Amino acid sequence: MVFHRNTLLELLDGVHTFEEKVYPQKKDLFQSLAYDQTPPTLFITCADSRISPSLITQTEPGELFLIRNVGNIVPAYGNMVGAVASAIEYAVGGLGVKNIIICGHSNCGAMSALINLATNPDKLADMPTVRRWLHNAEAAAATIGDLRAEDVGPKDVRDLAEANVRLQITHLKTHPIVAKALSRNELNVQGWYYDIKKGRIHILSEETKTEHSVKDAIAILRKNNSPSND
Repeated sequence: MVFHRNTLLELLDGVHTFEEKVYPQKKDLFQSLAYDQTPPTLFITCADSRISPSLITQTEPGELFLIRNVGNIVPAYGNMVGAVASAIEYAVGGLGVKNIIICGHSNCGAMSALINLATNPDKLADMPTVRRWLHNAEAAAATIGDLRAEDVGPKDVRDLAEANVRLQITHLKTHPIVAKALSRNELNVQGWYYDIKKGRIHILSEETKTEHSVKDAIAILRKNNSPSND
């Protein structure tokens, strides 16, 4: 059974536990972060409550600079000047991050909504801001063919989620500060797909529809970084 902290009192109880038990164990870490941050990675993922970036990556506070939104979307440069674009600029230009991860996930509500919009434009009439936001992912839906909402299964949602990650990487590279860092080999960009039920991350190829397991991706990186390849 999943326990949810449904009330404000329960949330405050959790904060009290943090203050009294968790913080003392990591006091040195938090004090070292009090006035500065130097995160090596910008992690862009969905706002979905089931995703815990620090848990998935086993990182500590101060290691991930986070952008979260509906559908892990990165609007192409100039399309929407706002929180996502400014956070990317700050992460790359101000903090000097060396890695950017865009992470989609299984059973993504944003991807299901995108499929529904294709056959029912009025589906999100009561959420016009969400509908407009999802326009930034429409090209991903076009790459996987015509889908009718009533025929959609888990694999279709997964295919769309993966296509969306690749699309958002393409959008990311239109941001001048990202393009500049990539041209200087100062930045690594990678797309992930997170299978919530299985607890697995799949590393997505940018150029093709292939993917690698984390184990295989580690082996490839180690081989590429070995002295013999210098």
